[in-house]
Amino acid sequence: MKRFARLLVPALIAVLALNTGYLPFKLGVPGCCALILGLELRPLPAETRRQLWALIWAFGMSMVGDWFLSNRGGREHFFEAGIGGFFLAHLGYLGYALMNGRWSRLGLGLLLLVFVPYYGLLLAPAIERAVLNVAVLCYLLISCVALAAAIGLRQPGVVKGLYVAGIVLVVFSDTIISFKEFLGYHGLNGLILPTYYLAHLVITLSILIRFQPAHSTR
Repeated sequence: MKRFARLLVPALIAVLALNTGYLPFKLGVPGCCALILGLELRPLPAETRRQLWALIWAFGMSMVGDWFLSNRGGREHFFEAGIGGFFLAHLGYLGYALMNGRWSRLGLGLLLLVFVPYYGLLLAPAIERAVLNVAVLCYLLISCVALAAAIGLRQPGVVKGLYVAGIVLVVFSDTIISFKEFLGYHGLNGLILPTYYLAHLVITLSILIRFQPAHSTR
């Protein structure tokens, strides 16, 4: 139970971040989740440690993305840099999933069937800068691939379900951001940060359950 109690720390930081908007709290949610995963590394074999390092990388790159988006002000390229940070985070999520399974072709096909037309018909016409347009397209594609890989995880039901839910929450949060930034729709803005922070907590919980002695799939 002590291992699971660690999640109370990033959960509390998430509440503080939501109520204050203070940047250290915002960065503290993925940062604290990364530290929790780091505590899991020591007793594991080298191959499994590499899997967790992929997620630690993902949380670290999420902090980079958060920093740029929170400090962009009127600097347009900070937004692209933030997208780049989250793109690298998705590479970490993808790496972890592929080390524990393979991507779902059906899942990828369905995701692309939804998100490619969304980009082509709605987002692309609304984005004036070419660099930002390319960044959004690349990010959209890596998000679809990372989620398809999560769907293809070969792990026990609860472990896989929580990990997939975490990636779904990331994609959901990002989709709402696209509504806000490019389509001028603000009705769901209040869900952006709660779903984003919950994604980190759920992914971390998946790992803590996976490495319980009774559920170990090392």
